[in-house]
Amino acid sequence: MPKSDSKPLVVDAPSYELEAAALAGGHAMVAGIDEAGRGPLAGPVVAAAVVLDPLAIPEGLNDSKKLTEEKREALFAQIMATAQVGFCAASVEVIDRLNIRGATLWAMCQALDALPVRPDMALIDGRDVPEGLSCTGQFVIGGDGKSLSIAAASIVAKVVRDRMCHIMDVGLPHYRFGQHKGYGTALHLEALATHGPCEMHRMSFAPVLAARR
Repeated sequence: MPKSDSKPLVVDAPSYELEAAALAGGHAMVAGIDEAGRGPLAGPVVAAAVVLDPLAIPEGLNDSKKLTEEKREALFAQIMATAQVGFCAASVEVIDRLNIRGATLWAMCQALDALPVRPDMALIDGRDVPEGLSCTGQFVIGGDGKSLSIAAASIVAKVVRDRMCHIMDVGLPHYRFGQHKGYGTALHLEALATHGPCEMHRMSFAPVLAARR
């Protein structure tokens, strides 16, 4: 069972300070972990883990929600070229079986294990250290705005998930997944009311359940 610190870390601005402190404290390699897609009514939730090269950190890393799509795509390419990256998509079946929180934490563990390297410390956005994490974990509330590694993971998770939604859109164009990314927008709810749920919808979510009746 990996160790877990009970107190959240608090930092004022995105930086490499949390990673540097962990390395100075004896850890050999630090990963940042974040997710994208907890709130949508359809599609997977995607988690990503990133180990940055401290000598080649892309400029402009930040919480993915604060970046334009164009900026995220540019930073995604730089992260993939300079860092170690792993990610995992938890399907709608996993989400409906485990619930969204359980599926997210499961995907975080899988993303960490998908890395081509083995960190001994993970900084995790949110309030949880997932059970079964393969190294020591530290949760960081608002971590995608505080840790550069978590910010990088948030960008990877968001870009990967958005691309998956565009693929979903090709096979199911009448739902417009490429536009709303599965979130409960007026456009999506209208499509749900007209066509009913499809195999990409999260059947355990209330608006999807309501559309089945």
